[in-house]
Amino acid sequence: MATDTPRDPQDVGYTLPAILAVAVHLAIIIFSLINWPSSSAEPDSSSIVQATLVSTETFTDQAQQVTEQQAAMNTAAEPVEAPDTSEPEAAEPEPDTQAAEQQQAAEEAARQEAQALVEAQAAAEAEAQRRAEEAERIAQEQAAQAEAREAEAQRQREAEAQRAREQAEAERQREAEAQRAREEAEAKAQREKEAQEQREREAEAQRQREAEAAAEAERARKEAEAEAQRAREIEAQKQREAEAQREREAAAQREAEAQRQREAEAERQRQAAAEAAEAAMQRQLAGEAEAAANAQQAQQAANSFINIVRRAVEQAWLIPPGASDSLSATLQIRLGPSGELLAASIATSSGDSAFDRSAIQAVEQAAPFSELRDLPADQQRNLRQINLRFTPGDVR
Repeated sequence: MATDTPRDPQDVGYTLPAILAVAVHLAIIIFSLINWPSSSAEPDSSSIVQATLVSTETFTDQAQQVTEQQAAMNTAAEPVEAPDTSEPEAAEPEPDTQAAEQQQAAEEAARQEAQALVEAQAAAEAEAQRRAEEAERIAQEQAAQAEAREAEAQRQREAEAQRAREQAEAERQREAEAQRAREEAEAKAQREKEAQEQREREAEAQRQREAEAAAEAERARKEAEAEAQRAREIEAQKQREAEAQREREAAAQREAEAQRQREAEAERQRQAAAEAAEAAMQRQLAGEAEAAANAQQAQQAANSFINIVRRAVEQAWLIPPGASDSLSATLQIRLGPSGELLAASIATSSGDSAFDRSAIQAVEQAAPFSELRDLPADQQRNLRQINLRFTPGDVR
């Protein structure tokens, strides 16, 4: 860092004083070389001394010029020295002696002045050197102080910048920590919210399942109660009708019991053979079922169930004595899910009430038809209501 060295007010330019000094010396040398008349006057030493009293400060940078001036004066003085006295000459006239003395005095004054100039030059150079050294020392001290101040200021600026950076970094870390805390809190709140929503959804789904199960159980209970009620009513009706029928036909049954037993035995034998044949047929149908269509299988299963019902009813049917082979009655039978008899009614009457009642009693005696449970659910629904035609000729 450059600093301006303060300038000493005594420092002045050397150009003008040097020019003046050179002019004065030249004038002295010229006057010393001139041959004056006999009436010469003493040289004005005061003017010479006065003319050469130049400030010592002007000689600091002009040492070389003074040396050159002294050499010039010595060279100019050499021609005016006394010639060699090897040859006798006539005595000089008086004016020449005065001129020589004057010249010698001038040379002496010049030498003294030169000596004074050298001494003044040396003193001026020493003073200038001292001042230069002092100025350099002051400049160095000022530069060192300025550098120290600048270094201190730079250190303070760097320390302030470091503190600012540390504060900024601390603030950034606090903000980052706060941001992480906020994000973690938000994430935790979101997770808790999602968990709460999931629990609420699961609870709602559980409530719905429980409500549906309760509703289904209630429907099943009501349906079971209704079905049981219908079964009880049918059973009561059957019991009343059976009781009435038993009262009406007790005598006829006793009379026909022996005949019925013989016929029943024969029918059982025939039914066993038929069932064996039916079982063989069922096995055959089972082997062919894989290639048959679903509709044909359903129809075969339905026909099989109807044949089972027909055979069971035929076995339980006691044909009234004297019934004509031309009589025919059609019954409508309604069954429950397990094959129990729900209702049996005359769809087409034979015109003979005893014949019709015997047909109904045969169905009641043959029930329940538990084979219905072995059928698929859709076929069960289709076979829970069937029609049976009773003709004595087909049985006999």
